[in-house]
Amino acid sequence: MPGSLSDNQQFRETEAGERYAKATFELAEDNKVLDVVHGDIVALKALLLSSAELRTFVGSQVYKSDVKLSGLLAVAASLNLNDLTRKALGVLASNGRMDHLFPFITAFNKLYDAKKGIVSAEVTSAVALSDAQLDDLKKALAKTLGQSAEISTRVDPALLGGLKVRVGSRLFDASLKTKLDSLKFALKRA
Repeated sequence: MPGSLSDNQQFRETEAGERYAKATFELAEDNKVLDVVHGDIVALKALLLSSAELRTFVGSQVYKSDVKLSGLLAVAASLNLNDLTRKALGVLASNGRMDHLFPFITAFNKLYDAKKGIVSAEVTSAVALSDAQLDDLKKALAKTLGQSAEISTRVDPALLGGLKVRVGSRLFDASLKTKLDSLKFALKRA
């Protein structure tokens, strides 16, 4: 779990996950099933995020990788995973790397987004955004960035109002809290 691994161990897991993701991505492209495999990866991530027990099971050092794979595939049976997705998970398991599943998923999604010209944007707002507001924000980001954006949202009441949008290393901060802090700082200097 985050915070429980040393930085060096997290780096090794991320690096290993990236290697497996790249190989799976290239095979999916070669076999013309990239969108299908991506759909499987997205569904697996959603499944893992919806169940703390499943995340704990897959990340546990108590169980062998083949047991983790069997359990994961049993839970994911309703997803009708593509054969290539099953094989990728099998390779992770046979190499004792099931605990690298999240870095694998993250790396695969990054490769897919780069291929499709999609950028990820993290939006933080004081209150939950409506569907119409999210659509408007997607359109504005697409116009500004010149490419479509996948938006993940987070609510932080401390912002008071407005938005913070992070795209890669860029941060667009239009929050009321930041504006008030700037005004307070300016008043102190005057």
